[in-house]
Amino acid sequence: MGTAVTHGIRVSARARFEPAHSDPKMARHIFSYRITISNRGNETVQLMRRHWIIRDNLAGPREVEGPGVVGETPVLAPGEEFTYSSACDLRGAFGRMDGTYLMRRTADSSEFRVEIPAIQLSSALATN
Repeated sequence: MGTAVTHGIRVSARARFEPAHSDPKMARHIFSYRITISNRGNETVQLMRRHWIIRDNLAGPREVEGPGVVGETPVLAPGEEFTYSSACDLRGAFGRMDGTYLMRRTADSSEFRVEIPAIQLSSALATN
């Protein structure tokens, strides 16, 4: 599990290879991941956008960018947290993903970026 803290926002990330949804012979490796975002600061914030960089050992890097996460733009008061799960596909058996969230302070609408820690993606089949 990776963890990063930026401006009082703690992001923890964990990934898991999903063999039941993968087909290595067809260069399809599916990874699920779970993210927990905790507001350890003193201000209420809202997650506005995500920006991921996904590195695939066969296909090279790609970027994923868009509003919110899993269709939501959660608001986190001090002490609150938000957890979500999603998935990523790779052609290769190894990869990595990291990125940033764009957050907005609700008090003054100022924005800041929060680091998403690197998540190592490794097929259990490839590590045996």
